[in-house]
Amino acid sequence: MPTLFEKIIAGEIPADIVHEDSECIAIRDIDPQAPTHLLIIPRKVLPRLAEASEADAGLLGHLLLVARTLAARMELEGGFRVVINNGRDGGESVPHLHVHL
Repeated sequence: MPTLFEKIIAGEIPADIVHEDSECIAIRDIDPQAPTHLLIIPRKVLPRLAEASEADAGLLGHLLLVARTLAARMELEGGFRVVINNGRDGGESVPHLHVHL
């Protein structure tokens, strides 16, 4: 069964998309925990960071570089936070890796 993020990527569920490229999309969180709260979601289905492999190194780096780029675009000069939740005990709510900015 597709995750919420897979449905957003497929265009089946609307989202406020602020970035899109061949490897990921970034959307505004529907329940923001900060004045700027974006989710950077890889197109590749990767349930969580603990399941990433060495082959995913380029993708993981890309997600962080997109976070940096979006932080600059959102004019977060004073600082920003990047979070990846892993597993239920780590705060994961959707089993599809994503980066919170």
